[in-house]
Amino acid sequence: MIPRWLVAALIFFCAILSAQTPSYLGFDRNTYPGDANLKALHQTFFYTGYWLNHPPGEKNNSWTGHRAAVESAGFGFLVLFNGRLNAELKSVANAKKLGNSDAQAAVASAHREGFPAHTVIFLDQEQGGRMLPEQKAYVYAWVDAVTAAGFHAGIYCSGIPAKDDGNIVTAEDIRENAAGRQIVYWAINDACPPAPGCTFPVLPPSPAESGVRFAEVWQFAQSPQRKDVAGQCSNYGRDGNCYSPGTSAAQQLHVDVNTATSPDPSHGRTR
Repeated sequence: MIPRWLVAALIFFCAILSAQTPSYLGFDRNTYPGDANLKALHQTFFYTGYWLNHPPGEKNNSWTGHRAAVESAGFGFLVLFNGRLNAELKSVANAKKLGNSDAQAAVASAHREGFPAHTVIFLDQEQGGRMLPEQKAYVYAWVDAVTAAGFHAGIYCSGIPAKDDGNIVTAEDIRENAAGRQIVYWAINDACPPAPGCTFPVLPPSPAESGVRFAEVWQFAQSPQRKDVAGQCSNYGRDGNCYSPGTSAAQQLHVDVNTATSPDPSHGRTR
């Protein structure tokens, strides 16, 4: 395996030669991979997602208490907080209250896990298309409260044009209505093209190639493969999941794959 420092140096110097910002591979998954698997995963990835609350569809958060182990293994972070679905918001007024209270919960969890001030916390926005008024109220209330608490706000959201909604791109809709708020964007676009499929290039594509020009992170492969979106993508396992080099389906270490402009996109490392 190529040492991480040599890969980082190669990425940096190639970026200088091409006059582009370097990009780095990372992964995220809902369940913690286990301390014993961190070394193998770090052979491919610079950073990992890290949930502050229950991931989508999960009844608990298996990442809790593992920040130190993840950092000691050499990883940077994508710090995540699972947001609300529209059905939970009810109204604009209620959405603002939930956004504020959820932001306080995210900040409290970040403190408990040992993340430093100014860490970027990404709000997981699962629903795409044009944001409804209550969805925007929730997102912006969350962003404001996280920022006021001394952290930076990010959002994980769709970078795919919603064909049934006038080709609206969620990331662009949120940014255009953000009233100058400073938000870091993590775009999901696993359609091929522009996504490269379940691949792990030493020189990853730029997040801007996702179709969201201002994205700082791009998730280009998901597990399991979304047949309706990523059906034309290659290199997924027989079970439809994406596995990194050095791991197998038997280990159940399927991953979502990301490229970012930093080896620590949330700036969550303490050393």
